[in-house]
Amino acid sequence: MTNFLSTRLELNLFDILLTIDTMLVSRKLLLTMVTMTKFERHINITSNDENIIKVLSESCQEFLLSNAMLKNAINKGALWLSRGKYTQRIRKIKKKLQTQDVLHFYYDEKVLSQPSPKATLIADLNDYSIWHKPYGMLSQGSKWSDHCTIARWSETTLSPQRPAFIVHRLDRAASGLIIIAHSKKSAKAFSHIFEHHQLQKIYQIIVHGKFPIDFDKNNGLEVTADIDEKKSKSIFFPQEFDEKNQLTLVQVKIETGRKHQIRKHATSIGLPVVGDRLHGHKEEILSDKINLQLCAIKLGFICPFSQEEKHFELPTQLTLSLNKLCKELV
Repeated sequence: MTNFLSTRLELNLFDILLTIDTMLVSRKLLLTMVTMTKFERHINITSNDENIIKVLSESCQEFLLSNAMLKNAINKGALWLSRGKYTQRIRKIKKKLQTQDVLHFYYDEKVLSQPSPKATLIADLNDYSIWHKPYGMLSQGSKWSDHCTIARWSETTLSPQRPAFIVHRLDRAASGLIIIAHSKKSAKAFSHIFEHHQLQKIYQIIVHGKFPIDFDKNNGLEVTADIDEKKSKSIFFPQEFDEKNQLTLVQVKIETGRKHQIRKHATSIGLPVVGDRLHGHKEEILSDKINLQLCAIKLGFICPFSQEEKHFELPTQLTLSLNKLCKELV
């Protein structure tokens, strides 16, 4: 009887150990699968008229991607084609391939699963359009995708559909007005406008702190500190102050367009932009839920096609609100 119980216990212990071992193997396999969701493939095409989905499926078979998953990734901008001297993003899965073509497939499940914020059309002038880019939306994509960009949003939502060309950028964390060109001619014209500073740009920011009382209220507070060893100029006009939270709503006019110019200039005068986790003061970060309080609210320029003065301004509901922000902090 004792031998029987001993054997029974040994068998139960063996089953337990086997189960644990199986679980560990499964866990390792699961972790391996998770870490393998980002990869890239560069595929040389050796014969004409090969099917794109078939080529990708065979090349990526160890990742168990279904045809639907491949098509979804392609639609979101993960596939590129090199032909001769040129490399471009492609979405048409029925495009005919040629010998010596090279397909470049960049698959990142984390990137592809990101939802795209919704932009708002402000004006459609056929050759170009004006949009409100919300917080979190990119101006341009990467090799991994472009589905979360204002360029792709305009391509897929405008009617009739047109190509989109980025002529200037807003940081992902910033919001506000942005111009999208719809032809190479239009893109070239607006690039000239930006290059020669022939465009008026007005921004809103909300900053930590109170403006000094000894500045010229008519001409604003001018900041000319160089950025990346280049001349830069920003002019700050305080609009509203909240005593309780020590926050100020400010209008900013910039005469140059350096990277992060407004954020850097604001911090340089001791008034960092709320939500600026890059250039602001860490001790003044209000909450992880508070977005960067920087918004492009006005654009003005001479239309390169009609030669008319054009002025665009964000609707009030899309601009920054000191009152709304303070309520979020309660």
